[in-house]
Amino acid sequence: MHRVLLILSILLFVGCSQETCRETVDAVPIQLEIQRIDKELFQTQSAIQIEELLDKYPAFSKLFLDADQYPNNAVLAESIFNLIQNPSIDTLYQESLDAFQDIDQLMEELGEAFGKLSVYYPATRIPVVQTAVTGLYKDLIISNEQIIIGMDFFIGPDASYPPQQIPEYILNRYDTKHLPSNIMQFISSQYIQQSKGESMLAEMIDHGKSYYLLSKILPCTPENILIGYTDQEWEDALENDAIIWANFIENELLYSTDHQMKQKFLGERPNVYEISERCPGRIGRWLGWQIVKSYVEKTGASVQTLMEEPDANTVFRLSGYKPSGS
Repeated sequence: MHRVLLILSILLFVGCSQETCRETVDAVPIQLEIQRIDKELFQTQSAIQIEELLDKYPAFSKLFLDADQYPNNAVLAESIFNLIQNPSIDTLYQESLDAFQDIDQLMEELGEAFGKLSVYYPATRIPVVQTAVTGLYKDLIISNEQIIIGMDFFIGPDASYPPQQIPEYILNRYDTKHLPSNIMQFISSQYIQQSKGESMLAEMIDHGKSYYLLSKILPCTPENILIGYTDQEWEDALENDAIIWANFIENELLYSTDHQMKQKFLGERPNVYEISERCPGRIGRWLGWQIVKSYVEKTGASVQTLMEEPDANTVFRLSGYKPSGS
């Protein structure tokens, strides 16, 4: 089970024509179950009714509301009942409903993604989706059994009460657009064999595998959304790939095992200033993705073969990667 504070990316759905979708497999038909706990909660009229709701959804109560930290569900129910009487919470709820007005589309997209993942990995377990509004208590819980979405975190830039203590460049990803890719990235990560070693390259390739698998199970999601870049950040990376690559080679970054160095190029930052003020953060992940794509193009490796390859050096060597500008 994964607790996720979305230091990733989340966005409004981008409909796309068939021509803009990447080649992929036909999905196994899957219809996800959704439990609208948010609606049930805001229809309650008393703490007793809320306690009944908590008893109805014990896993939700434990994982999302931390019920184990309270003496009993009656105490937690009373606290929640007092919370939902607050006018600010009602504003959050109404804005959450507006942000998720196309929730059927979200469910369809997630169902399609699980259907495609199931083609590659037939043992994929299909979770139930639950939605909630709890005053910005938690954003997202993901496991093989359930996906719990704190809707009030994903209202987007027009939210009256945006999540606090989240850097602006990360907060930009807190909307419904990035939600499918963030959910499916955590779900699909269990099928990726981690590369041997602790080098920068090993981690780059692992991230590259993750984005490549995402691109196959979410074929109509733009690539910049899969990695959480704005349109401009994506264009900057593409236009300057030769400069980015030269920086990695000249500074011998690929085989660095220094944690701080890896954090600079793989971790969350608004920009990688060591390369350029216009070089987006996590550029090492982006570069790993380009290497992985080149590897698949050169070798014809299947998705499963790629995911099971433990040697990052093999992927790199066989990729013959060269930036487009070279």
